[in-house]
Amino acid sequence: MQTPQQPENETKRLKTLHALNILDTPPEDRFDRLTRMAKRIFNVPCAMVSLVDKNRQWFKARIGIEISETPREISFCGHAILQDDPFIIPDAAADPRFADNPLVTGPPYIGFYAGSQLHFIDGTILGTLCITDTRPRTLDNEDLMLLKDLAELAERELAAVQLATVDELTGIANRRGFLTLAEKALTLSARAHLSLSLAYFDLNGFKAINDSFGHEEGDQALKVFSRLMRSCFRESDIIARLGGDEFVVLLTHSDETFARESILRFREELKRYNRQANKDYKLDFSDGIVAVTADGNCSIADLLKQADARMYRQKKSSMITDSQL
Repeated sequence: MQTPQQPENETKRLKTLHALNILDTPPEDRFDRLTRMAKRIFNVPCAMVSLVDKNRQWFKARIGIEISETPREISFCGHAILQDDPFIIPDAAADPRFADNPLVTGPPYIGFYAGSQLHFIDGTILGTLCITDTRPRTLDNEDLMLLKDLAELAERELAAVQLATVDELTGIANRRGFLTLAEKALTLSARAHLSLSLAYFDLNGFKAINDSFGHEEGDQALKVFSRLMRSCFRESDIIARLGGDEFVVLLTHSDETFARESILRFREELKRYNRQANKDYKLDFSDGIVAVTADGNCSIADLLKQADARMYRQKKSSMITDSQL
């Protein structure tokens, strides 16, 4: 048996998959419908919408198979995500890569496999829409087109999942997406006895940018701010636009000192951008930081409320100082 290799963009691929927050979610008819269609169109016993995680393939939708996941090392889909074209195995028992695979020699006794890759919006391959049969068979060109068409429908549904959790303007998580990811991070940090910090940002003078230079320039300012956040904070940190000109970052495995140092670096990067951009306005922000110790017991909603209050105090103090100058 041949164990599938990892794609060159595996780190990015997994980050994209996990950001969707779709793994281990309940069945949804919009995905189940596609497997029912595939089973009927191709007259096969099994059809799946398969997502390839770090060590497993997990089925968002499945028909004709009882298990909800298999180890990645024995998965056919693990091989399929290494290429862009549909991955076809006409006779698994005669293919040296799969002849002794436990999915071939035991249930569900795969004799034939065909999978069309599921590309995300950025081109990343997250998994496949696949069909299997217990006997060897082939697909003609028309069959391949139908399989790809079904996969494209699945891709649209995955894109819809993203739109529910990602801010359309900036491309980072929205409030809903942040709350989902942050609650998971908070739970994991508590379980592992790790500290974390939350920083709440509010752009200073953003209304003046809109009023003086127009909403298009204001949108551009928000995009720049979010882009600099992505480049300055770690991949493990969770950044989001909560709405309007309010942003947040959850710094994992971080105490308050580390958080303040990270925000200072971000502020310096923003100043560097202002000098280089040489616009008639400067991007600046007020912030509020809340740290959670390893033994802390607090919800994300509580942390946001506390950080927002601290940010507001800083902004108010800054306004008073400016008025006195």
